[in-house]
Amino acid sequence: MVVDPALEDPYRSWTSAELVAGANDGDERAWNEIVRRHAALVIARIRQFRLAPDHADDVAQTVWLKLLEHLGDLREPEALPGWIATTTRNECIRMVNLYRRSIPVDPQEGELDVGVVIDLDAGMLLVERNQALREGLAELPEHQRELLMLLASDPPLSYAEIAERLGVPIGTIGPTRGRGLARLRQTTAIRNYMAAQTGTAFGEGEHNVLALG
Repeated sequence: MVVDPALEDPYRSWTSAELVAGANDGDERAWNEIVRRHAALVIARIRQFRLAPDHADDVAQTVWLKLLEHLGDLREPEALPGWIATTTRNECIRMVNLYRRSIPVDPQEGELDVGVVIDLDAGMLLVERNQALREGLAELPEHQRELLMLLASDPPLSYAEIAERLGVPIGTIGPTRGRGLARLRQTTAIRNYMAAQTGTAFGEGEHNVLALG
């Protein structure tokens, strides 16, 4: 007897809009379903660039962390697959520009993607961005820093696993995530980095930390 997966897990029948709304409200299973549904897309995009395993892991973690940060900003949740694919491709290109070890291939034609320019300056920007992110995370209280890193784990951890590792109630994870991301955007490291990239004075304007570069 074949059992419909949607009967075992009703989240599998949810639309992208429903999953995004649920994840934004702190629904662990909605977030896990988003990751489950799109993990293969992220992996497929990364494989097109033939990244070394450690670099591929870095890209995947960055993609999920960016999605975690910007999930509430999505104007069209049904376009989520396109957002994830584009973000993964951009992160792969940055990694290629940095290490020059990969050959990106057009998935439709199987030919070199001539639109990708290997540029040392872009590689340096990636180094600076990652350094700013590391320094920004170091400015956070330990419990917020650890939570953000665990939420960006690949493969993803459940809220129950995170709660067990951190020794906190599951219900505190969503609110702590929001406060941690907000605080991360205001760290000295991130604000200095964004000011340098935009040419604005320290403290001016609104900055999105995980959209660096």
